[in-house]
Amino acid sequence: MQGKTLAQVWAMALGGVLVLVGLVGFLVEPSFATGDSAQRGTLILFDINGWHNVVHLLSGIVGLAMAGTAAKARLFSIGYGIVYVLVTILGFAVGDGGLLLSLIPINTADNVLHLAIAVTGIAVGLASPVGSIRRQATA
Repeated sequence: MQGKTLAQVWAMALGGVLVLVGLVGFLVEPSFATGDSAQRGTLILFDINGWHNVVHLLSGIVGLAMAGTAAKARLFSIGYGIVYVLVTILGFAVGDGGLLLSLIPINTADNVLHLAIAVTGIAVGLASPVGSIRRQATA
C-alpha cells in the first residue's frame, strides 16, 4: 500500500469487507420482506436480510470506487462515518431486534459495530491528507 493515504487503505479495506459481507449475507438470508413480515438471519452476531445485504454491497462498492484518490477516500471516510453516526443513533432508537426504516433488521451488535465504524472512519478521514502522499527522492 505504498503511496496510499490512510483513508485510501481504509476505503479499500472497508469497501472490500462490505462487499464480501453483502455477498455472503445473501447465502444466509436473502429475504426482501418488509415491515412485520421482515425476516432476519444472523451472520456471526449481526442481523441481516436482503435489504441489509444490498446496503453492504452498495456501501462497499462506493468505498472501493472512492479509494482511488486521496481526496475521494478522505471524503468517503468522513462522510461514511457521519452517515454511520446517524445509523447508530437510529439503531439504538429502534432497539435490539428492531427494523430501520421497516426494512433493515438491527441488533445491539450491529449498533456497536456501526458506532466503531463511524468513529474510526471520521478519525481516519481527519488524520489523512487531502492530497496524495508524495515520496521525496533520497540521494
